[in-house]
Amino acid sequence: MKKLVNDVHAVVRETLEGFALAHPDLVDVHYSPDYVTRRAPKAEGKVGLVSGGGSGHEPLHAGFVGEGMLDAAVPGAVFTSPTPDPILEATKAADRGAGVLHIVKNYTGDVLNFETAAELADMEDITVATVVVNDDVAVEDSLYTAGRRGVAGTIFVEKIAGAAAERGDSLEEVTRIATKVNDQTRSMGLALGPCTVPHAGKPSFDLGEDEIELGIGIHGEPGYRRGSMESADALVAELYERVRADLGLTEGERVVALVNGMGGTPISELYICFRALAALLKKDGIEIARQMVGNYVTSLEMPGVSVTLMRADDELLELFDAPVATVAWK
Repeated sequence: MKKLVNDVHAVVRETLEGFALAHPDLVDVHYSPDYVTRRAPKAEGKVGLVSGGGSGHEPLHAGFVGEGMLDAAVPGAVFTSPTPDPILEATKAADRGAGVLHIVKNYTGDVLNFETAAELADMEDITVATVVVNDDVAVEDSLYTAGRRGVAGTIFVEKIAGAAAERGDSLEEVTRIATKVNDQTRSMGLALGPCTVPHAGKPSFDLGEDEIELGIGIHGEPGYRRGSMESADALVAELYERVRADLGLTEGERVVALVNGMGGTPISELYICFRALAALLKKDGIEIARQMVGNYVTSLEMPGVSVTLMRADDELLELFDAPVATVAWK
């Protein structure tokens, strides 16, 4: 294992320290327990948004803390859910008197620990609502999940719900919008190779020289099949067809399209993948209303890509376009 780290057990702490030094205009980083808040809190009387999960998926979640998105993010150890204590502290920091929405990726540890934190917050008279993101169409009941996993579509929930909270919507309304985004979003990814968790010191799984994993999870969980390496066009077509079919997209509809890198794929290859995705959508008569290409929800240095489509309407696009000021989305 070759990584630019000092101590494999201090990766998250030193990442946070560097993040704080690099972005003092946007975030405040708190330690023991560890969580990140926006530098300029939103106005009193507005709903707060908190998300979090295991580290290793950067820029998710701390990179999306700021005006128009999250009020706080809670990083756990690499690929490990944060405990209830930092989630509670982040919830208290995000509370501006109108309640707090927890946006939780569907992994068993995340769901349980955010649920416990919500119960503790309720004891401190903070009203908490929760939306569980489960946009991955690849598999049901994976290694760490009951039901479908939460993957790259999480950023659409954070962005659109964050915009609704920023404009002053009620907790009930922000929760409705976040739920709508989740309901209208699907994703699927593939891996060309594994990643290595620093404290494990070895690859999370093995793939042959010419082998790929379709439907990979963002922690290296198994997908639905392994196969031989194919062209970018062929692989994107398989991701697209499963996402499109599950979402039930038909001719004349609009989507927000995301081609997301898993951490180890060159941006040039992501653009080749987006080229393929755009052609497939055009062939099916589906309009790309907005598009994003880049590394937003990663798996350390895993080479791979995921495709996310969100069915778009005027309500969601207005919020998608609302002002935002975070490290990873501006």
